[in-house]
Amino acid sequence: MNEIPNCFYRVSVKALVLDESRTKFLIVQEKNGDWALPGGGLDWGTTPQEDLPREIQEEMGLKVKWVAGNPSYFLSAKSKGKEIWVANIVYETELENLDFTPSYECNALKFVDANSLEGLTIFSSVRELSEKFNPKNHTPS
Repeated sequence: MNEIPNCFYRVSVKALVLDESRTKFLIVQEKNGDWALPGGGLDWGTTPQEDLPREIQEEMGLKVKWVAGNPSYFLSAKSKGKEIWVANIVYETELENLDFTPSYECNALKFVDANSLEGLTIFSSVRELSEKFNPKNHTPS
């Protein structure tokens, strides 16, 4: 088995999809019941603007209208149940619509803020984003 160097991070791009009031963000329920930010591992040789639409189409069957050119948040934590550190780079993302059909990878969608996470089994990235999330940083331009 190869040992993973201490400097290794799995890079993951995540979508910051805001509700109409821009005070809550979207999370998705995975097949095991845990809630996560939409997105996934950044494929080698792609940009977040190329990769996030692919991830969202695969997981949620939704189309992306726009992905910000620069990230809004940087989150890091150990991958759940593994000894691998993950760097989550979060980009504000706009979807065409939320006409979602549950799939193998994504069972449900929900808009949340720090006050609405009680009772949910969430990934550490959701908790960290809820602590850092500031709606004032996301006012329409």
